[in-house]
Amino acid sequence: MTAQLVQQAEEHRDDTVDRYTVRSVARAMKLIELVAKAPKEGMQLSDLARDLQASKSTTLALARTLTKAGMLRDARPGPRYFLGTALIRLGDITRSQLPLGDICSPVLVRLADETKMTSRVAIYDAGYPVFIERVDGPGSVRFHTPLGQREEPHASAAGKAMLATMTDDQVRSICAEHGLKARTAHTITDIGVLLDTLVRVRANGFAVDDEEDAAGIFCVGAAFFGHEGTCAGAVSVTGIKSERLTWREVNELGRTVREAADEVTRLLSGGRYANWTPSAGSLV
Repeated sequence: MTAQLVQQAEEHRDDTVDRYTVRSVARAMKLIELVAKAPKEGMQLSDLARDLQASKSTTLALARTLTKAGMLRDARPGPRYFLGTALIRLGDITRSQLPLGDICSPVLVRLADETKMTSRVAIYDAGYPVFIERVDGPGSVRFHTPLGQREEPHASAAGKAMLATMTDDQVRSICAEHGLKARTAHTITDIGVLLDTLVRVRANGFAVDDEEDAAGIFCVGAAFFGHEGTCAGAVSVTGIKSERLTWREVNELGRTVREAADEVTRLLSGGRYANWTPSAGSLV
């Protein structure tokens, strides 16, 4: 009987220690998140304790432990806490272990299966879309869509989706740099028309390439956002232009692509498209 009571006491003690450890880890993670969202002046201990809903002594112990590990850094007077340099190293490791193409691949597979079109993901490269991953849609039709090269931002759905995340002045600057080259008879070559088009893209949440990059080809694209809150790239689907395609079907397709782009945003720990404001040029 005594041995059984001892065993129960030990199990209770271990369970208590485990719960305390989990709670401490959760508080430490929340503390890092609070500092990450703090203004550039950092956060004082009293503010951290209040937001963490913990005592100053508990908060100080956590902050000192995280500072010693390089996850936080403190500055005097204060102290005021900032994110530590160890997170830079971890960010680089995470980025190398989770390349964007690998992250997006399952999303592209589902998107191609759902839309029966070729799905692609492009990264944002100084205003240009550069496609890095592709999943062909079902059937015998295959598109010549090379990866790794810049495409015209004003003529592609992915490019226009990216341009729509910028201010008008930024769009003008990019277009002045590369010019509004005509790819087909449908390509937008007037900056005023392009800016008006981007207003609709922002309202809809997706962009359309209606034979603007290549004759007979129809594309729909939507931007996604990285953890910094800025545009990181775009997801798009490509197919043969059908005369029977209605605008209701285009809107349904656009919503599907928008949802795929939002999923990529979530995977990148970015903000939601609904919180994005073009005047700010980022997510809020």
